[in-house]
Amino acid sequence: MLALLVGPARAESPWTALQPGLDLGVFTSPTPSDRGDSQIRVLRIDPARFDLVLAMASTEDTPTPKTGRQWAKERGLLAAINASMYSTDHRSSISLMKAPGHVNNPRLSKDMDLLVFDPKKPGLPPVQIVDRGCDDIDALLPGYGTQVQSIRMLSCDGRNVWSQQPRKWSHAVIGVDGSGRPLLIHARSPWSTHDFVEILRALPIDLKRLQYAEGGPEAQLFVQAGGVEVEEFGSFETGFFESDHNAVAWPVPNVIGVRAKAAAVAK
Repeated sequence: MLALLVGPARAESPWTALQPGLDLGVFTSPTPSDRGDSQIRVLRIDPARFDLVLAMASTEDTPTPKTGRQWAKERGLLAAINASMYSTDHRSSISLMKAPGHVNNPRLSKDMDLLVFDPKKPGLPPVQIVDRGCDDIDALLPGYGTQVQSIRMLSCDGRNVWSQQPRKWSHAVIGVDGSGRPLLIHARSPWSTHDFVEILRALPIDLKRLQYAEGGPEAQLFVQAGGVEVEEFGSFETGFFESDHNAVAWPVPNVIGVRAKAAAVAK
């Protein structure tokens, strides 16, 4: 009898290449949530091929409420995620937010992290999350046209800095990996934020920096690239929306979007 030698089965990759330099990963959390599918979606972006874009309702004379999908369709974006938490005026970020030619909120708050892009001089990384605990922000911030301040989730040495609490919710967060690639991350299933950080640290995404964007039913991620369209939006939030039955994306005033660089489009 002829024996067939079969090698070990290859594990299926969690990543799908939507376009060169733009990958969508779907991961099942090693720590299940008590609601939903416990899946986490990560859009990984090569900053050599794609630019981040900050879209803000405050730039419009008569802003209309828009979901991530609507922001993307209107602005020609390949993806959109919440930029940060916002004030009761449904326009202003709760901390510093500015882009070239427009300031949404000029106040540098006590929050420790700033997502920065649109470098003004050569030699700077195209995207960074700078940390006031270990980076010289007085030297770094003037070098970037777009700055979005929010809550730090990892310390400079990669520790989880979010205190444990009983409350839990859906999450939209923004990270950077060890190669300097932005990561747009969304999970509808709720966890405490401390636990969610631990889950992300355990995933094979080489996470180095991480800042909070939004939680609960407002948290969303929209992607349209490579013939794939994905719209994810949150639901459960302790003390606010204690249901997992949210069926629509909520309007949000500010999003971080993704757009192909002009050179990449020409290729």
